[in-house]
Amino acid sequence: MTEIARQQGRPSRENAQNIRQQIMDSAIELFARQGYAATSIRQIAETVGVNTAMIHYYFGNKEALLHETLEQVLEPLANAVAEMKQKKMAPLHDIISLLFGTFSQKPHLPILLTREVLLPGGVMQKHFMDHFAPRLGGALPQVLIEEQQAGRLREDADPVLVAHTLLGLCTFPFISRSMAEPALGVSYDESGIQAIERHIMELLERGLLP
Repeated sequence: MTEIARQQGRPSRENAQNIRQQIMDSAIELFARQGYAATSIRQIAETVGVNTAMIHYYFGNKEALLHETLEQVLEPLANAVAEMKQKKMAPLHDIISLLFGTFSQKPHLPILLTREVLLPGGVMQKHFMDHFAPRLGGALPQVLIEEQQAGRLREDADPVLVAHTLLGLCTFPFISRSMAEPALGVSYDESGIQAIERHIMELLERGLLP
C-alpha cells in the first residue's frame, strides 16, 4: 500500500495515536489562546493538517474533544492526589512537584482552566465541578490535614488556605506568562521554569514546615 493510499484510508494504529495526540495538543493550545467558543473544529484541523472529518471520527464533536483533552491531563493528576491521600503521605515538596510538573508539561492548561472553569460562563464549569474538583483542589485540604497530624506541616496553618495558595502559586506563572516575560523579565526556558519551581518550593517550605 502506498503512503498516499494509507493517508486517504483509515490510519494505522500508531499513526492514529499520533494524530489523536496532535489534535488534543492543538485543541488545548487554541482553546486556551482564543477560548472554546471562538475556536472551530476547522481551525484545529488546519493546525494539525487533517480534515474536520478526522476530528469527528476520533472525538465526535468539539465538546467531547474538550472533555477528553482535559481528562487526559487531569485524570492522572487526580489519581496521584488520591494515592497521596490513601498513603497518608504527601510532603509539601511532593505536592508542589506534582502540580507544577503537570502544568509545566502542559503550560496552556492553566489558561484553559481559567477561561473555561474559573471565569463566569465557562463552558467546563459544571463538568469540572462534578468530575474533578472534589478529587483535585477539593481533596488537598484532607491531604494537608494528614501532614499536620504527622507533624510535617505547621499546626497553625489553615489546610484550606494552604491548598488554595498551592494551586495559585503553581498555576499563576503560566497564566501570567504573556506579561511576566516582557514586563518582569521572567524567563520561561527550561532553566527559568526550574528556577520558578525552586522559588515556590523555598517560599512555601520556609513558611509552612515546622
